[in-house]
Amino acid sequence: MKKAKLPTKPVSKISMVADLLRRKGGATLVELIAATGWLPHSTRAALTGLRKKGHDIERGTRGGVTTYTIAAS
Repeated sequence: MKKAKLPTKPVSKISMVADLLRRKGGATLVELIAATGWLPHSTRAALTGLRKKGHDIERGTRGGVTTYTIAAS
């Protein structure tokens, strides 16, 4: 008898953004846009939403491009 597979919850785009921000070096706006398919203003609004939820988002640079990282707690 085969075991039934439980349906998995799809990964939300905001959790995908948070995961990208947690990686070493963070993520650029272009990388976040490519991962989500959002427009730039929607992507920046998502960063604001994460800040409002209590995440400490830091800005840095990588090769002259602004990066965003969720600060380690």
